[in-house]
Amino acid sequence: MKIARVNIYLIASGRLHPVIVEILTDEGVSGIGEAAIAYGLGGTAAAGMVKDLSERMLIGRDPFRIEEIWSEMYDHSFWAKGGGPIVFAAISAIEQALWDVKGKALGIPVYEFLGGRMRDRVHVYANGWYGAATTPTELAKAAERPLRDGYDALKCYPLAYPDANGLCHVSRRMVDRDFANLAFAKIKTLRDAVGPDIAIMLDLSGGLTTDETIRLCQRFEELNILWIEEPADPFDVGALKRISDRVDIPIAVGERIYTRHGFRKIFEPHAADIVQPDAGNTGGIMETKKIAAMAEAYNMRVAPHNCASALSTAVSLQVAACIGNFMTQEIYPYFPDQAGYVQVVENSPEDLIRNSYVEVPTEPGLGVRLASERVRPFLWAECDH
Repeated sequence: MKIARVNIYLIASGRLHPVIVEILTDEGVSGIGEAAIAYGLGGTAAAGMVKDLSERMLIGRDPFRIEEIWSEMYDHSFWAKGGGPIVFAAISAIEQALWDVKGKALGIPVYEFLGGRMRDRVHVYANGWYGAATTPTELAKAAERPLRDGYDALKCYPLAYPDANGLCHVSRRMVDRDFANLAFAKIKTLRDAVGPDIAIMLDLSGGLTTDETIRLCQRFEELNILWIEEPADPFDVGALKRISDRVDIPIAVGERIYTRHGFRKIFEPHAADIVQPDAGNTGGIMETKKIAAMAEAYNMRVAPHNCASALSTAVSLQVAACIGNFMTQEIYPYFPDQAGYVQVVENSPEDLIRNSYVEVPTEPGLGVRLASERVRPFLWAECDH
């Protein structure tokens, strides 16, 4: 079996812009993957990186030799060493699609290659449920929907506010006292509304200076918060360590950290408690498995990051099924509400969530099928030579 063609889709899907990779072989088996740059800016760049890697390193290759292909992309793209989200999102998408090919060719789920599943269902938590809420009362009201839908864990952004492009995070590293007080009031009102048994996670997106972050997080301590996510700029492990040492809430980080090499800088100083690798931008499925194994050696839990199409959810479930220190999986259940949303797979795992759990799929490969007719208008590039 050889790789014959690679199709790259750059999809306009509401406020998301998923980058989907489809690898086709000369024996008719195909696989799909996603570069998890669906939000923010960079989708076109990631699609271009997939194209470059595919033309140079994929066509004519044996798709079963996944580790070898990954290593060559890392060693010989030049920019992967010390690289960031664009190059590793591209590598991730290709790696996922190779696993999907292999699983489908052999008739087994991807997690069977990674030691087999350790659980039959995966716990998930809801993000993106808050809509345009800006006041404490609006936030508490918005929480009624995910609770009604059975979610027992909610994540939100106390410092963010909605704008025309979605959430707008803190810039210039500071907010005034009134804004900080409002952030606290929103979460206090949310806690009072949902009660003590619903888990609440807070994402600060690395917006504030270290001193202001510590002061605000110490205020949150009385509210029984499950974790504080990305309290420092991802570049600044020293700040992350200072915050972790001063705040009695578990610290989570990983959305903007790439490969085991990037996470090593978090593990060695014990700068966080929970790591959140994204299999769509940290290097792929096997890389996430390796990061989870390293985290286990440092007595840390793993809560995979996931904010893209339903394909990324399917990828995340393959990893969540087979790691011992898995904690919970991120889900955006209300993305389909967005105008212009495009469902890229035929059998979305998110449709199967019940009471904050989803069954681990048993279908071969990633367990999902590309919605070929829906994505066809978004074909961005074809690589066959």
